[in-house]
Amino acid sequence: MTSRPTIPTKVSEPTAVSRIRRGWIVLLVLAMVVQLVVLYVPTAPGGPGLAHLDKLIHASVFAAPTLVGLMTGLSRWWVVGLLALHAPVSELLQASLLAHRDGSGWDVVADLTGVLLALAVFLVWRRTRR
Repeated sequence: MTSRPTIPTKVSEPTAVSRIRRGWIVLLVLAMVVQLVVLYVPTAPGGPGLAHLDKLIHASVFAAPTLVGLMTGLSRWWVVGLLALHAPVSELLQASLLAHRDGSGWDVVADLTGVLLALAVFLVWRRTRR
């Protein structure tokens, strides 16, 4: 008679994978907070007058949560879809609700570029891990 392996009913210590995933989720929350602050602060912060610096910032604040969201293991379609949807919505909200901000189609392009760039980086990274 062979004995059956016992299945633990309670896990007392998180596995390394769950700790790593939890870390990615914390980073996702932080990236989303930064994104929301950058997009919805009532007045756009001033900075050096570098040409198109604001487009780089827009791409970055969309690329970061996209990449981190994908690293958490969340559905690729949900992460990319929701952030791609947030790009034009954020510009509409800036134009209509924030008196000292305006919406820009070019900002939407920069936002979507950040989303797509993060998706590409994730797919290349994942392919190299196989």
